[in-house]
Amino acid sequence: MIDGDSFAHRAYHALPKTIRRDGDRPAGAILGFANRLLQLYRTERPRAVLVGWDTLEAETYRHAAFADYQSGREFDDELVEQLHLLPKFVAACGFANAKRPGYEADDFLAAAAAAEERRGGTVLVASGDRDTFQLASDKTTILYPVRAGEMARIGPAEVRARYGVEPKQVPDFIALRGDPSDKLPGAPGVGATGAASLLQKHGSLAAILKAGRFARWADDLRLYRAIATMDKKAPLPSLARQRPTFAKAAALARKWQLVQLAGRLEELDAAIERADTRAKPQSLAEK
Repeated sequence: MIDGDSFAHRAYHALPKTIRRDGDRPAGAILGFANRLLQLYRTERPRAVLVGWDTLEAETYRHAAFADYQSGREFDDELVEQLHLLPKFVAACGFANAKRPGYEADDFLAAAAAAEERRGGTVLVASGDRDTFQLASDKTTILYPVRAGEMARIGPAEVRARYGVEPKQVPDFIALRGDPSDKLPGAPGVGATGAASLLQKHGSLAAILKAGRFARWADDLRLYRAIATMDKKAPLPSLARQRPTFAKAAALARKWQLVQLAGRLEELDAAIERADTRAKPQSLAEK
């Protein structure tokens, strides 16, 4: 499961704006995201890939419930244009997209992780958003970018080491500590250390409020927790076993005049073909 917006944004700001495609149009976010997608596929070889996307032009229930949610965010037109194209690239690779008004990319990741855990599978969630740490479990690992293309693997033990709370307590932790990137103010006078201490003592935000703490801000804190909680009921496409179609993606990359990317896709497609050939049982004649 991949947070498409997270990696597209990172690529757009990390790579030179001089990277262009056909018609002298921008391509940095496309190229950077594509490279990350291919790196993850080569390294992990999952049975299926889902990329979740925000719908920038539509508000979610979070915006309706809290007017300041993510306020002040503005995206360059060149980034927005590439965000609209990237799902086409994902589909050309043979992978699934999830995007619908009213939901954020994180919601699709949460729903997909929950569905895969129910079927007894294991999940890798690639995202640069630490809110996804709430999904960490014995079956779900977060792949979190750190530096120079490296990805830290975050499970329950790493969440406890970083925050001092369990993964299921992360929404309570965010509500109490606050989240500047989403404009959630948190509880007055409570930082990360204070939030962790309160949760270690009481177990949940509900129990903290029941004990009489933050009575004046109780409704606000409950709202912040709801905003920080990913929606595991978000609608999903089919996540049956996929066979990548990297040759088709290479044709799209060539159409965009991203020649080096097309070459990497063709190489990966050929490697998969060779692996499939080796995996097929020999016929009696060959024996």
